[in-house]
Amino acid sequence: RDRSPSRGLGDVYKRQLKHDSMVKADTQRAYDILNEFLVSTKRRRTPERYAVLEAICNMDNRFTIDHLDEVLTEKKFKVSRATLYNCVNLFLKLGFIVRVHLQDGTTYYNTSTMQGAILQICRKCGRVTEQSYPQLTEMIEELKFKRFHRDNYNLYIYGVCGACHARRLSPGKRKSAKKTS
Repeated sequence: RDRSPSRGLGDVYKRQLKHDSMVKADTQRAYDILNEFLVSTKRRRTPERYAVLEAICNMDNRFTIDHLDEVLTEKKFKVSRATLYNCVNLFLKLGFIVRVHLQDGTTYYNTSTMQGAILQICRKCGRVTEQSYPQLTEMIEELKFKRFHRDNYNLYIYGVCGACHARRLSPGKRKSAKKTS
């Protein structure tokens, strides 16, 4: 068996190429749907809509309006807040993205291609980390629903992250906890 490091890098490169081609196909499909919708509803096909759509399609995980604004500003494409919200609402309607309201009031958006995310959300600091549990993912994907067709799912697990838990047990509290034991 060839255990050379270049073999592993080749696999990574192949996966990246496959991911990139899937993103390009999804982006093209989104452009086509957007074009068809704008023409059929007699709305203008503005450069801002396409710039926002491209920025969203190139993101590989969840985002906020602020993050989307930063991405567009970095690309030297300044868009007003109203335009951002209008585009996001349009893309929600077209099914390109999904809105997620977290318990702390934060609103995130996921691309519709981000399927099966399992997210841990800290109740203290709001930190969101994506986890991979193949057995759980397989169980969820095998679920059958009556009179319901699942397009996508995300599982949110709320709790306290390790950093916040450690802060709660500051050095002074740890000593007193040891004495009482």
